[in-house]
Amino acid sequence: MNFKLIVVAAGFLLTTSLSAFAQERGPETNLPLPRFVSMKASEGNARRGPSLTHRIDWVFTVKDQPLEITAEHGHWRRVRDREGAGGWIHYSLLSGVRTALVEKDMLDMRATPDGTAMVVAHLERGVVAQIDECRPEWCKLKAGGYRGWVPKSHIWGVKEGEVLE
Repeated sequence: MNFKLIVVAAGFLLTTSLSAFAQERGPETNLPLPRFVSMKASEGNARRGPSLTHRIDWVFTVKDQPLEITAEHGHWRRVRDREGAGGWIHYSLLSGVRTALVEKDMLDMRATPDGTAMVVAHLERGVVAQIDECRPEWCKLKAGGYRGWVPKSHIWGVKEGEVLE
């Protein structure tokens, strides 16, 4: 649903989309769209449309990989990965567990959310890590037995400014 907000101010007519004010909700779950989830299964077919009769366009093969849901239809969710590949996948293959994909090679994982804090590990580009929590600028991740903080700008799987506890 795309509503328009019309405001008359000082004799001028201003029109803007309400999407800036109210986030779209999925018709099946009433959860925000878009939103991030992860792959529950180690393999999942992404189809051209929301049913088993539609052709498979892509196969996700990484368990816990973060995916972004952009639409819902019945038991199907339209998802995309970091590169934009995707399609319709059955909801049973997805998990609400939040994960992130490291986008910077040798990303410093720090003991506290501070650029000068002690480095506890270096994460390679492409590592999938579980998100423990996120603040506006930093996220606490768990990967390879290590826990620490990374700048949100160097991971994919969480929205800018999103806070997770």
